[in-house]
Amino acid sequence: MNIQLTNRIKQNARSFSKGQRLIAKYIEEHYDKVAFMTASKLGATVGVSESTVVRFATEIGYSGYPALQQAMQEMIRNRMTSVQRLEMTSTNIPLDRLLDSSMDQDIDIIRRTKESISHEEFYRAADALVKVKKVYIIGAGSSLAIATFLSYYFSLVFDSVQLISATSEAQILQQMVHIGEGDALIGISFPRYSKKAVKALKYASDRGATVVAITDSTLSPLTKYAEHVLLAKSDMVSFVDSLVGPLALINALIVTVAIKKKDEVANTLLNLETIWDEYGVYEKVEDRSDEERNV
Repeated sequence: MNIQLTNRIKQNARSFSKGQRLIAKYIEEHYDKVAFMTASKLGATVGVSESTVVRFATEIGYSGYPALQQAMQEMIRNRMTSVQRLEMTSTNIPLDRLLDSSMDQDIDIIRRTKESISHEEFYRAADALVKVKKVYIIGAGSSLAIATFLSYYFSLVFDSVQLISATSEAQILQQMVHIGEGDALIGISFPRYSKKAVKALKYASDRGATVVAITDSTLSPLTKYAEHVLLAKSDMVSFVDSLVGPLALINALIVTVAIKKKDEVANTLLNLETIWDEYGVYEKVEDRSDEERNV
């Protein structure tokens, strides 16, 4: 179990009530289950009230039960298999609550990302990216989706952007063979962390490129080789990694870099609009007349 959590329980054990001792014992033996239990369910499981569970969390130094639960979730994220994640969700969240539970969790992830991100580091990373010649982007597994999103919009901001296909290590390094000083690599990875992404960041760092890591924790292996680290919360929603936090961060990064390169970006967008109109790329939706709307 997490050393910090274990120490908090041991340090406060003497002051625990009988009910709190039951909670502590159950957490130590079943922390993987508790990580996905509501306070009321944990209370019912060990035979205490929900308020006793909440008081236990504050007694050992957390702001409340959600903070304790989050600490346990972060502790086990890199250890659980997809099957275990699915089983935990099935056991702890009623079927008719899945929609609300998933959306509520995503809302909380964005809130916590906004509260915890370093504004100074964010703007330093944006300033560094504005100066580079070419941007390389890598994201393995589920992170590939947001890496592709970032690549699409950065191609409107930079003259040269390359989305790295995270297949074999040899092919990754082959795609990065020309990276060097004046270039940047943005690596995106969340638990379970991609070894390929970590090695790509090391290679880019060794070659003198600016390295930006988008990940969830200062303990992430990506941070070892990154000059700039942007942290976003990414919790588990069953076997799915919720990426709303990282996506919100990436949206902000795209907008910030684009505004810093406003003149170049505006010229690119004007040219694109001309091309799209000339070749009829998009369907135009004309406003209907009042007469048509009334039919």
